[in-house]
Amino acid sequence: MTETPEEFSWLSEHEALGEIYCVSFVRELSPEEVLRRFGVDESTMAEVTSDEVAELSVESMRDDAAGHIGAAKVGDWTLAIEPGGWQMAVDPEIMARVSQGTEVVSVCRHDYASDTFAYIVDGKPVVWFDPTLPDARSGSAPDRFVTEMREVGLDPEYDLDDDSAAIDFPMERSFALASRITGFPFSPAMLELRFLGAEPLED
Repeated sequence: MTETPEEFSWLSEHEALGEIYCVSFVRELSPEEVLRRFGVDESTMAEVTSDEVAELSVESMRDDAAGHIGAAKVGDWTLAIEPGGWQMAVDPEIMARVSQGTEVVSVCRHDYASDTFAYIVDGKPVVWFDPTLPDARSGSAPDRFVTEMREVGLDPEYDLDDDSAAIDFPMERSFALASRITGFPFSPAMLELRFLGAEPLED
């Protein structure tokens, strides 16, 4: 499969989030609660644009983690962005806190390490994998979305030794999978929302 999912073709031309970022959807929690569970300095909470979140994150970047994150309400979900960060999809403590009693769908791009797709429910990863290696899934139910994975071009039986089976456009396909789960396609319009932004607490 060589064509990118059409509704996500804009990602390759959009530089706002940078070479490292995490975009997550959290069901039925307010932006304020998502930020509190993530662990932020509540005194820094303020309404911002996505561009301002990115600028503030760069200014206070720490150890390959976002220096600022933003959250905005989208239907029954809260959209959370970590420009320069990866923690919602990778950090076990943050995953557990944010997803407690609910579910999280997270897509992480990391040009200098591994990309990640994560579906987390009530504190534990259910499906977790690198989109370039969709056959190597982990979690409590790694086969939960195999039908949807096939539909978006993330072949769950991908053969690393078969050059013709290479996963192209892995981020676009990851967002297409996230859309199947949440019902919301990540779009440029979402980045035009007003976000509640805040600075994460130091470890």
